Amino acid sequence: MSKKIMVGLSGGVDSAVAAYMLKEQGYDVTCGFMRNWDSLTNGDILGNPTLDHEICTQEEDYNDAAKTAEALGLPLVRVDFIREYWQNVFQTFLDEYRKGRTPNPDILCNKYIKFDSFMKFAKDQGFDDVATGHYAAMTCENGQYYIEKAYDRNKDQTYFLAQISRDVLPHVVFPLGHTNKHEVRMIAEKLGLSIARKKDSTGICFIGERDFRNFLANYLPMKAGNIININNNTIAGEHTGVLYYTIGQRKGLNIGGTGPYYVVGKDVEKNELYVTDEQNKQWLISDSCRVSGMNYLFDTDEEITCAAKFRYRQPDNPVVLRKVSDTEVTVSYPQGISGVTPGQEAVFYLGDRMIGGGTIEQIYAGGEDLMQMIKARRR
Repeated sequence: MSKKIMVGLSGGVDSAVAAYMLKEQGYDVTCGFMRNWDSLTNGDILGNPTLDHEICTQEEDYNDAAKTAEALGLPLVRVDFIREYWQNVFQTFLDEYRKGRTPNPDILCNKYIKFDSFMKFAKDQGFDDVATGHYAAMTCENGQYYIEKAYDRNKDQTYFLAQISRDVLPHVVFPLGHTNKHEVRMIAEKLGLSIARKKDSTGICFIGERDFRNFLANYLPMKAGNIININNNTIAGEHTGVLYYTIGQRKGLNIGGTGPYYVVGKDVEKNELYVTDEQNKQWLISDSCRVSGMNYLFDTDEEITCAAKFRYRQPDNPVVLRKVSDTEVTVSYPQGISGVTPGQEAVFYLGDRMIGGGTIEQIYAGGEDLMQMIKARRR
């Protein structure tokens, strides 16, 4: 009897080709479409009025998924995780923004929805494994399963998988780990799939192509305030809402005169945004950080020399990882790295193998908390 696999079919080309490849390999494949956001009901989940009135692009994605499943001759089931998504992903997302931090909802979605709620649903329905269209590779060594970088380095998505539970790895399949995006589109075209040239989704999954700042304003109202140049402690301009900016941001500041300027910090209580100019970019550079919520995907020593990504598409940075507890590490990089940002994910690698990740809590320069140093210049 062939292994039963449920494929998360998103309505895009990657998951479509992943489903096709598994079918060709002889697996018993069923497609599952995850409905995680409802523009008509999500505002009511916590007893609030509905705020998001636009038609969700997820309905269009479902229609594309249905056409794909029919073309491939595969069954499709639709499963709702609206409440789980709101509670575990969106609420955390909003809470982090309220603190002035920059979270990554795609990492939360993979942790709580795709490889938890969806995995449990598939198991309850009698499936052996779950597959997705992520560009990542799965390997097994001495009975242990590991996530490794995809063959297509330009599309590698291991960064977003850093919080997946180690326990589920034996039941996860990544069919696209050893192919590339060009080949995927060619396969879809040969199959005559309507989504063969569909544009890749960008931004945050639950808002589609809409303006992120305007969407977020429904839940976290904008409040204008001063932009402070920390080099001379003067007002450089006015921001539209301090919560909407991230460390290292250069575009969209609307500061006149000479430039460019870069965001180096913010004070949520004072509603102030702190920037620096090109000549003083040292305020963006840290040499160590503290990382919490560590998810270990391997058995680690107390100290290890490895590589880290502090944001998606960032090159690997050499670091030394020191274990403080089961959930916390310190990371040192004496060469200095620009734009390491509290609230974002630090993901660690040994060669091509991802070994875990966690949330950046504090960043330091010369042993001092860099964010506190920046705020102190305003006093």
